Amino acid sequence: MTEVDLGAEALLSLVPISIVIGIGILLVFRHTSDQAAVRRARNLVTAHLLEFRLFMDEPRLIVRAQRNLIVANVRLLRLMLRPVLVLALPTVLLLAGLDGFYGRAPLVIGEPAIVTAQFKHDGTPLVLRTPPEIAAETPGVRVPAESQVSWRIRPLRASTGNLELVLKDRVFRKTFAAGAGPYYCSERRASIAGLLLHPTEAPIIDSEIDWIEVRYPGATILHLHWLVWFFVISGVAALVLKGRFRTAF
Repeated sequence: MTEVDLGAEALLSLVPISIVIGIGILLVFRHTSDQAAVRRARNLVTAHLLEFRLFMDEPRLIVRAQRNLIVANVRLLRLMLRPVLVLALPTVLLLAGLDGFYGRAPLVIGEPAIVTAQFKHDGTPLVLRTPPEIAAETPGVRVPAESQVSWRIRPLRASTGNLELVLKDRVFRKTFAAGAGPYYCSERRASIAGLLLHPTEAPIIDSEIDWIEVRYPGATILHLHWLVWFFVISGVAALVLKGRFRTAF
């Protein structure tokens, strides 16, 4: 499936998000770390680095400077541990959500796509129902070794909505988006076990079905993965604004 470039429009919307997140990181570091200790540890790292230039002709002093540099870096990393742990879970959830918007493109009109359901055991009867904007081109194709069934669909016009998978007397809905991007594309609706990596749709709570997936085209922004733009912009914002927010890291 060919990647889709979301263009400058997506970048313009990503820039303010990245800046705000960079500011949020500064605030977390400021309020959850010992800023005075961080500054002392950072100054020690700088001092030990300068020792390499001052004592380059003294091997014994260089070895001592290397040892002290390692100790100072370990101390600095230990001071960074608390804010990193505070940021870990929100960052995972945030990146998973943003990936649905910037890392995936809506289904391309007129091009086929695959819908897959994962069962907890094979042999469960399942029927796919599609809205008028989506054509189901094949019956369900089972892969017994993987306990999966897949359908090929083709979007006929730009639209958003739900696909319905009927399992006996139960109906499971999976969102879809087709047309020009950027648009939010939730690739997988998962069970509670997979909710951390796919947190954007209500979890499937069922004894027979594990997840439902719509395979979207991958997306880039001006030919680069969105994470490249995100980390560069948020990192630059944090570095530029750290003085204003009186934050050391």
